[in-house]
Amino acid sequence: MTFEIGVGSADDVQRMARWAANEGWNPGNTDAQAFFVTDPGAFLIGRLDGEPVTCISVVKYGQANGFLGFYIARPVVRGKGRGLPTWDAGMARLAGRNVGLDGVVAQQANYRKSGFRNAWNNIRYEGPPPETAPPAGVTLVDARSVPFDRLAAYDRRFFPEARESFLAAWISLPERSARVAVRDGSIVGFAVMRACPAASRVGPLFADASEIAEALVAGLARDMKAGAVAIDIPDLNKLAVALAEKAGLKPSFETARMYTGDDPVIDYGGLFGVTSLELG
Repeated sequence: MTFEIGVGSADDVQRMARWAANEGWNPGNTDAQAFFVTDPGAFLIGRLDGEPVTCISVVKYGQANGFLGFYIARPVVRGKGRGLPTWDAGMARLAGRNVGLDGVVAQQANYRKSGFRNAWNNIRYEGPPPETAPPAGVTLVDARSVPFDRLAAYDRRFFPEARESFLAAWISLPERSARVAVRDGSIVGFAVMRACPAASRVGPLFADASEIAEALVAGLARDMKAGAVAIDIPDLNKLAVALAEKAGLKPSFETARMYTGDDPVIDYGGLFGVTSLELG
């Protein structure tokens, strides 16, 4: 049997998203289209006699950072030595960078053996969305109507590197809504909701205050007519956790944000929901 690992195609990235859905990770219906344009060479597929059986994504951000996701071995090859070579190929692509990932509970010990350490936990809260109006003086506008340089600068406060290619696609794809909160002409919040196989996912959810974050979720849910929402909330932001609990959302899934290097220098106080468990 021949096992080969190589860069996947755009179709392969769609396949990876389907595999993730089969694992119960509930990716967005159109997320893969934004993933591919971010770093087209980052999506690796392992093929056994030509049949795709493993995958991993290893996206480069800037010159110093990277993010690992989509580490999946199909059930037919689990325990047969196909996953580790795929992992090694992915890590080789990110050599010399501070690599982040969101690790499911069952794999965190293995990630620690590979040089990762826990930074915080992301807890997915799910349930009916809140029904909240924006605070006085705050308006919600379509993110696509905001000058892109201003939106990218706000996003950069909450992410270790600039990610313009990803961001432009993320706000523009079908089956989603992207909103910016504006006060006195300044951006004070930004969030995207996308349709998923199960609850509609919110990510990112960035805001200068918890009441702005809540209003963004409520506004997006109205846009999408979403009966249930899911937000991956970093547990180090106590205001974000309190907001989810106040809204009646319940924990349903947990990962650990892990890094090989230091925690990135970002605005953790405004990080109410991470963008994606696959690309950071």
